[in-house]
Amino acid sequence: MHIEPGVVDGAKIALSYATAAGAAGLVGKMAWDTIRNDGGVSALAMRSVAATLMVFIFFQVLPHYPVGVSEVHFILGSTLYLLFGGGAAAIGLALGLLTQGVLFAPIDLPQYGMNVTTLLLPLWAISALAKRVIAPKTAYVDLSYKQALTLSTAYQGGVVAWVAFWAFYGQGFGAESLSSVASFGAAYMLVVLIEPLADLAVLFAAKTWRSLSDTPLFYGRLHNSAA
Repeated sequence: MHIEPGVVDGAKIALSYATAAGAAGLVGKMAWDTIRNDGGVSALAMRSVAATLMVFIFFQVLPHYPVGVSEVHFILGSTLYLLFGGGAAAIGLALGLLTQGVLFAPIDLPQYGMNVTTLLLPLWAISALAKRVIAPKTAYVDLSYKQALTLSTAYQGGVVAWVAFWAFYGQGFGAESLSSVASFGAAYMLVVLIEPLADLAVLFAAKTWRSLSDTPLFYGRLHNSAA
């Protein structure tokens, strides 16, 4: 989901500052929900650090490769959401992406606004979707494959949609742009297939080792139903 340098440039890149600011506002709202309802500032801080480290590993260590206008990464956004909640997952995505860019890929920093928008707005969307597809009395460790697939597909679909938006916004709707976006979307199908399995594996581990995972380090909803 790293937008390639040059896809959006010049005055057009200013839009990414506005979308990133909007995404930051949603992060603030999700973070406040955690502070108010699920452990306070200390829980949010612990989860954010853990999420940041995981995101850095996802982006820098796990396999990733350029396809079309962007790069295919195993972002595991829905996994982060299920483990840490929306606020910490969003902070982790933003800081993990920034850390990876500063330390290893400074060429990506001008695209940070676009990339962070692409990561965070779909996360906010699945936080809203989760309230519709997961019953309040269901702990996340008890999710079905269908529910995990719904969240993962929604997140990855949002990522692909935002990548397509930036490509068409920056380069227009020419044949080359259409081909590049189509190639990227097709390659991301691999992520769509793998991420629900990763979600279920992580949730199974959390359920099996509840004594280790039922702590303030993890989202309260992981083991408990909604109030």
